Amino acid sequence: MAKIKPSKGAPYARILGVGGYRPTRVVPNEVILEKIDSSDEWIRSRSGIETRHWAGPEETVAAMAIEASGKAIADAGIDAERIGAVVVSTVSHFSQTPAIATEIADKLGTNKAAAFDISAGCAGFGYGLTLAKGMVVEGSAEYVLVIGVERLSDLTDLEDRATAFLFGDGAGAVVVGPSQEPAIGPTVWGSEGDKAETIKQTVSWDRFRVGDLTQLPVDSEGNLKFPAITQEGQAVFRWAVFEMAKVAQQALDAAGITADDLDVFIPHQANVRIIDSMVKTLKLPEHVTVARDIRTTGNTSAASIPLAMERLLATGEAKSGDTALVIGFGAGLVYAATVVTLP
Repeated sequence: MAKIKPSKGAPYARILGVGGYRPTRVVPNEVILEKIDSSDEWIRSRSGIETRHWAGPEETVAAMAIEASGKAIADAGIDAERIGAVVVSTVSHFSQTPAIATEIADKLGTNKAAAFDISAGCAGFGYGLTLAKGMVVEGSAEYVLVIGVERLSDLTDLEDRATAFLFGDGAGAVVVGPSQEPAIGPTVWGSEGDKAETIKQTVSWDRFRVGDLTQLPVDSEGNLKFPAITQEGQAVFRWAVFEMAKVAQQALDAAGITADDLDVFIPHQANVRIIDSMVKTLKLPEHVTVARDIRTTGNTSAASIPLAMERLLATGEAKSGDTALVIGFGAGLVYAATVVTLP
């Protein structure tokens, strides 16, 4: 029997650079209130959101991802041609094939990097980071670009009082590369498919086939509604508050550290009340910086963690070398948490 030569990569992996892109249009709550019966005070108190960014026609999924990735590559101090793989997490690239990652890899100037998309909702960045770590350590790529990018304004029903105010657009990216010491901890991840109905697309794309249009939803003016994201808010809130704090603690335990060892906490930016509850349950010390980027960015799904990370580093609220706990959770229901050293 022939023996297969084992692969060999770096001893460990780390995040080397981070970049973000936020669309130029800033949308205050007042715009959302034009189509739903609510108030600015209610939106702020229930979610913490004050404004969000919505992409314009030229700010496509690819364009935003390329902008964020260029910054991450520059921050990592490498040339794009050294990127060996590009992993894009998104639910808002509407072409079934080819993967948007292939276009991004080409336009960034990589040297025929492996490129693929993943769909893991708001946990997508954590999933991509885990895959990237494996590639670097296994040796299939020296540097991996992980991108979370969304145009959720395209999937928002502005007449849905439960979700119209939640979503924003943007892109965040990191470069993962070799390290001589552990800088990305073990990932605690999983799924609870029995709760899949709590966050979902209102109708599937195949319902738009000719002959099935009469069964599709319409808006208040009788126009056909494009598929949108809907959720059972209370069920999702309870799950996130009670279950995700447990997952976050498991990630700390897996990394061999305690809450006292943390410098930064970067949870998925879904709801300020969820974030505050997790901080309380985890008993995070006052010295731990907590990302609350949702206030001005909204929920950007797979992009929320790298965008929040980029902002904390840019503002000086966090610094290079800090130890950070990151956790994403959302549609599926899926989740992923790990401890990282900030670039």
